[in-house]
Amino acid sequence: MDIDAIVVGGSFAGISAALQLARARRRICVVDAGAPRNRCASASHGFFGHDGRAPLALIAQARQQLLAYPTVRFVAAQAVAAAPQGEGFALTLDDGERLAGRRLLLATGVRDLLPGLPGLAERWGLSVAHCPYCHGYEFDRQPLGVLYRMPLSLHQAQLVAEWGPTTLFLDGHAIGDAERAQLAALGIAVEPGPVQALEGEGTALAGVRLAGRVVPLRGLFIAPTVAMASPLAGQLGCAFDASPAGPFIRVEDGQTTVPGVFAAGDAAMAWSNATQAAAQGVLAGAAMHRAMVFGG
Repeated sequence: MDIDAIVVGGSFAGISAALQLARARRRICVVDAGAPRNRCASASHGFFGHDGRAPLALIAQARQQLLAYPTVRFVAAQAVAAAPQGEGFALTLDDGERLAGRRLLLATGVRDLLPGLPGLAERWGLSVAHCPYCHGYEFDRQPLGVLYRMPLSLHQAQLVAEWGPTTLFLDGHAIGDAERAQLAALGIAVEPGPVQALEGEGTALAGVRLAGRVVPLRGLFIAPTVAMASPLAGQLGCAFDASPAGPFIRVEDGQTTVPGVFAAGDAAMAWSNATQAAAQGVLAGAAMHRAMVFGG
């Protein structure tokens, strides 16, 4: 077993973690299937020193920099199974290759579970988004909307109102008088009826269709529910915590509940963006290295 650590996931969290280990001259292997969560977005905003750059371009540059370290191997594949093996872990890839390493870091991400609303999927990451800090500024104070998905959608609508005049689309859900008063105090309009479709040319958003009319909009925000993008954490017996959006891997200083298995990024935090994922990758990578030095 000549690999100190296998990092599964080569996006913001995974590469950030791998860099810490590579700079400690540890022998690492990064396994990545090439489908980061933010691949649909045309730009990543709020990322220190790279505001406005395309996520895939950022990842490609980061990978090139990582591979300049001689102890790093990169494997383009999907990891389909993981299990303890001796004093480390064995990983099975979708092409049949098996890898073994002393420790494992999961930066496997999550899969967004989007509502089946006509016109939504093709606009995801463009004119439909989840994070106003990442995408709100570009809508240039034009009319915005929030699609109700859970009670925290009320909180989301109050935030989004900082970026433009906002309408909360309840899509048939009910809220109380106190919540309505709170929204009204911030100038947030409320549309109670079911949403039928999103409309606009191409991936642009022109409006939300309700029964018999269209509410003009430039951008729509939703809080998607999520599922693990990979089965590995479950296969290894890692504990999960619940959030309104869905499960995430329980970690403390990057360490999961399974000794030797670390996790970072969207799979290990309830609410995230690219900057937070990269920061958590740094913390998890450094924590893993300390475990190698001091045991654990």
